[in-house]
Amino acid sequence: MTLGLAGCGGGPEQGHRPAGAHVTIRVPADAPTISAAVSLAQSGDLVLVAPGVYHESVKITTAHLTLRGESRDKVVIDGQLQQANGVVVAAPGVAVENLTVENNTQNGVLVTGSATAIAGAPGKSGGYDTGDEPVDFLKSFLVSYVTATRNGLYGIYAFSAQNGVIEHSYTSGGADSGIYVGQCKPCHIVVRDNVSELNAVGYEGTNASGDLYVVANRFSGNRVGLTTDSDHQEKLLPQRGAVIAGNLIAANQQASTPEQADGGWGIGIGVDGGSSNQFVRNRVTGNSNAGLVITASADIPADDNQIIGNTFAANGVDIGWTFRTATRGRGNCLRDNDLATTVPAQLVATTSCPAPAESPTPSGSWVMPKPPGGIPFTEVAVPVLQPQFPDAATSGATAVPDVPALPDAASIPLPSASLLAGSAVVQPS
Repeated sequence: MTLGLAGCGGGPEQGHRPAGAHVTIRVPADAPTISAAVSLAQSGDLVLVAPGVYHESVKITTAHLTLRGESRDKVVIDGQLQQANGVVVAAPGVAVENLTVENNTQNGVLVTGSATAIAGAPGKSGGYDTGDEPVDFLKSFLVSYVTATRNGLYGIYAFSAQNGVIEHSYTSGGADSGIYVGQCKPCHIVVRDNVSELNAVGYEGTNASGDLYVVANRFSGNRVGLTTDSDHQEKLLPQRGAVIAGNLIAANQQASTPEQADGGWGIGIGVDGGSSNQFVRNRVTGNSNAGLVITASADIPADDNQIIGNTFAANGVDIGWTFRTATRGRGNCLRDNDLATTVPAQLVATTSCPAPAESPTPSGSWVMPKPPGGIPFTEVAVPVLQPQFPDAATSGATAVPDVPALPDAASIPLPSASLLAGSAVVQPS
């Protein structure tokens, strides 16, 4: 049911709500702003937003609330470079759907159980250094059909969160990364069917371990396509146990992007101190530096990563393992990949899966292209129109499960070179 909440004096009132009812609160018909509507909402309600530009930061602290725009491209939460976050999800079971978030100094959508992250104090290289704060997970979330563009850190950021799904979304202009999953163990998170382009990094998973599935996404036209890594700035070291399957990771050397803090450039997939990850049936093409890199830039080894059934083409180096320090790793292996070049040269013959757990990881080097200067995140290209949430204006609230169904990695195919091309600005050459 739709709830008429406007009182005679112009302020909201609760008198019209039937006991126990789940209602739709419309913006601006029932409340003048999204934040005002969210403050009126109770668990199970739908906040439905009409087309318009909303200059606000929306914080959701009511569990099992749905925030949905009537039109994905015409409902715009614009931070005007004055707000840290477009939407902050700080309660379980919340769905954010079918809207655009842009021009925030930090994040488009932040989903977190961390009070430090909610307070908006990023660390030195992006992310959040939570100090002595204990890990407190937000459990259960959904971000779907969201466009997050031109934000100063991350487009969609799940940090210290579990049991969620990021799907059917588009991110660009993230000065750190388009989609980020960090500090969760076990994650129980699925990232699927998204387009992430024109970011410093398309997808980043830091200290994100266990039941984490990144599947059937398009990471193309960034500086770096995808990374999975361990970082002392966050808790729950080391990163372990992600499944990266069925993604198109292509042409990640786009100059018209924000510069990445660590200077990454021309890399499809980067593993930095991550372990026990599976890279299965991805199409990794046209990355000028390397298709897939394994390294350890700190003191955390990269162990037992499996690279199986992927297609590599037209990369500077298809697979390269390189370590600048004594920290390397063991048990990393390859099998059944379509590729032309590796560094060191004999990886296919010498590191076939399954590799003995104690087999040392070899290291080599190659000439890496120098990254060009970037552009401000505010100048990244405007997205093309994106698909709409079906029946956005007439569907009821979305029931977010306590734990999402996890995909069967064996059923995820190698993607075509045109995966989700209709939603992308940048096309692989």
